[in-house]
Amino acid sequence: MARLLPDALTALAVDSLLAAGALPSTAQSTARALVYADLRGLSSHGVSRLPMYCAQLRNGRVDPLAQPGIVSDRGATVLVDGADGLAYPACDLATSALIERARQFGSAVAGVRRSHHFGVGAAHVQALGAAGMVGLAFSNSPAAMPAWGGRRALFGTNPIAAVFPRRHAEPLVIDLALSQIARGKVAIAARDGKPIPEGWATTRDGHPTTDARAALDGMMLPFGGAKGAMLALVVELLAAALTGANFGYEAGSFLTEEGERSRIGHLFWAIDPGALAGDDTYLSRVETLIEMMLMDDDVRLPGYRRERLAEASEQEGVEIPDALIAQLKAN
Repeated sequence: MARLLPDALTALAVDSLLAAGALPSTAQSTARALVYADLRGLSSHGVSRLPMYCAQLRNGRVDPLAQPGIVSDRGATVLVDGADGLAYPACDLATSALIERARQFGSAVAGVRRSHHFGVGAAHVQALGAAGMVGLAFSNSPAAMPAWGGRRALFGTNPIAAVFPRRHAEPLVIDLALSQIARGKVAIAARDGKPIPEGWATTRDGHPTTDARAALDGMMLPFGGAKGAMLALVVELLAAALTGANFGYEAGSFLTEEGERSRIGHLFWAIDPGALAGDDTYLSRVETLIEMMLMDDDVRLPGYRRERLAEASEQEGVEIPDALIAQLKAN
């Protein structure tokens, strides 16, 4: 293992993406999001994704020259076309459009179509929280989970993220996939030849498995049983039906070099608290609830442990496997 400081890790990611043909703006946006994940201990969504991103850029599954643009703009609602590129520039465009419109209208929604893996959802809502907005993010993903009672992968693991600003404190950040575990963690276990816990996934024919490779070829299980599956359906409809993107079962895999383009969708929602109860009331109510939560010693606020880890990683660097560094430098 090597330990890389954020600037060095970012430069490695940018160089790798540029070598694969990505535009400089795409390389910078993507590297920033991947390093955000690694600094917070979310290595399954960090630079470990680069070999596959770069392979797909090279073979055309992802357009290296894609430039996202706004294709529909009506008041508080915006639709961004990701142009079959990596997701991060399109998500940056969508969230920046949201902030100015939410300030004007009190609330705004931005959709993204023809997109790709959007990484850690918290990275996209962070800017909304910093602007004083409540923010929500939804994304569908290639089919990995069955509908409840179904026998074939139909929905993606479909992450949801949310940010809630606080008064004189870091915002609450909630980020979760709707499967028992993020599929990227199964991919890392498969890469490293390690087993996964029973209950995370099944084989293609529906049998429980601890074999990570069989799980990637099979199905992830939703958290909370039928309730998780229903939430996955909600995200499919928000992120894909509203934006005109592919549903999970129509999307090409993020995890293979060959195949159809993913063309999935995302939906971002920003709410200005001042447009409802007012900033002071909202912030006071948030603190009241947090005080009650923290009366129990074992309660931890969502997102805070990740931010403490990021602060330490800024100073100490992030451990990256030597083999991954060699692979990226060889690209």
